[in-house]
Parts: sequence; structure tokens; C-alpha cells
Amino acid sequence: MQKINLVIITGMSGAGKTVAIQSFEDMGYFTVDNMPANLIEKFVSLLVTSDKGDIDKVAMVVDMRSRSFFDELSDIVNDLSDNPAVEFRLLFLDSSDEELVARYKETRRSHPLAVDGRVLDGINRERELLSPLKSFSQNVIDTSELTPRNLRSKITQQFATENTKAPFRIEVMSFGFKYGLPLDADLVFDVRFLPNPHYVPELRNLTGLDDAVYHYVMDAPESGAFYDNLMRMLNPIIPGYEKEGKSVLTIAIGCTGGQHRSVAFAKRISEELAENWPVNTSHRDKDRRKETVNRS
Repeated sequence: MQKINLVIITGMSGAGKTVAIQSFEDMGYFTVDNMPANLIEKFVSLLVTSDKGDIDKVAMVVDMRSRSFFDELSDIVNDLSDNPAVEFRLLFLDSSDEELVARYKETRRSHPLAVDGRVLDGINRERELLSPLKSFSQNVIDTSELTPRNLRSKITQQFATENTKAPFRIEVMSFGFKYGLPLDADLVFDVRFLPNPHYVPELRNLTGLDDAVYHYVMDAPESGAFYDNLMRMLNPIIPGYEKEGKSVLTIAIGCTGGQHRSVAFAKRISEELAENWPVNTSHRDKDRRKETVNRS
């Protein structure tokens, strides 16, 4: 029998439960959105008695829909609190009526408890139902003045440990502008101003990972000056991305075809950044020309 770290996320509709569940997923929790209350204990029992032990951190969103739903959830919360195999915490998300109304108007959604269509009536009904559950919650976060990023930060502060903290890593990728910008890039740098090995016959069919091409690119005076200035910019700002809660920073280096100059630069940047950060390196278009030749 294993012990389960369980977090149930509930609270006012529109208070940020979607952002909350995403935050727990980033911290390595197994997440379940909109879990039916009557399945919670069965689900937890399966995890506790499992001999695999591959899921020991679970976060689930449980929404309020009716008085009977609330009564059922209240009984389940009491049982979980007394279960020695479960380390249980209840996270309650709240927000002001004014802010909730504004959010519903912005999304043009109806409140689940607004039978007659008036959002404020639904909010009042839900607040009345949830009042006892809020007082029971170990963690209450008022999201009235919080941006999604601020809410993620608060959840991380309250729930993250060294084992659950979302790891920050850097993705360095090379690409060719002729094939389009990478959609997931945070920072993009253009090295098409550097000498191009494509016009050197013996280097044309090699890539920036080959020593001959790498040194042709990196030994150019323009490369040295650009590289030094680029790293002087990157090294001070990367900690800021981690501090603001970003889990992956993608740095993209582009040249014309993504085979020579960008590959060499991505390789060198990765090597230096890897001294202080977890780094993964990829070359999106490095072999694209070879594939085209083979198909023809």
C-alpha cells in the first residue's frame, strides 16, 4: 500500500480552476478535470492499493452543481481527511462577485447554477453552497486581483516541493527561415548575415555539426562578436524567465536553410548554457535538404 498526495481543487465557478489544474500538471501531478464526486473514493482506493506505485501525486478539479453534490463532496472530504494512506489538501479558489460577473461576461458563458440566466443569481447560490467547504479548506486563494501567471506562482509557492517543482529547462533549436519560423519559439535570432558554407563546394553537403562547417562558421570575426554579445544578453535574462514561472524557454537560431550556420550556432550556445541550465538541443531542418534529394 502506498501513500497518495491528493489535492482537490474546488471553489467558485470562474475563479481559475483551469489555470490551477494546469499548474499542478506542470509540477508533475496526475491531474483529473471535473471529477465526479462519487468516483473520488473509488479512484483513490485504486491508487492506494496499486502495486505499481507509479502515481503518487494527484490533483483533481471538483465542481459544484447542486446541494446534493455538495453534501456528497463534504462527506468524501471528511473521509479523506481521516484516511492514513492519503495526504489530503483542499484548495479553494474564490473571487469577488464583481470580478466573476466580469469574467462570465467576457467569455459569454452562463453560470452553471444560473437557472434563469442571471449570472449574479448563480454566483450567489454557489457561494451559499460553498461557504462551509471554504471554511474547511486548508488553502484558500482569492483570484480577484490575480493574473493567470500570478495564480500559478501562488499555487507553486503553496504546493511545490523539490520533488514536485516544475523543472525549468532551455530548448535551443536551429531552423531554416525558408521553411518558416518555429511557432513555439520565445526568442529568435537571425544568423543569415554570417559567411555561408553553402557556397563552399566541399562544405555544401555537410552540416554545422561537422567540424569543418562548425569552424568555418564560428571562426569568422563576425561570429565571434555576435556570439559574445548574444551571450551577454542571454545569461542575465534567463533567470528572469524561470522566476516568472516559465517551465520551458525556447531559443531559436535561424539561417536560410537550417543546415549550416544556425546549426553551428545552436551547438555552441547549447554548450555554454548547459553549464548552468538543463538544455535540450534540436535541429529542425538540418536534414531536410538530404530528404528532398533522396525523394527526387
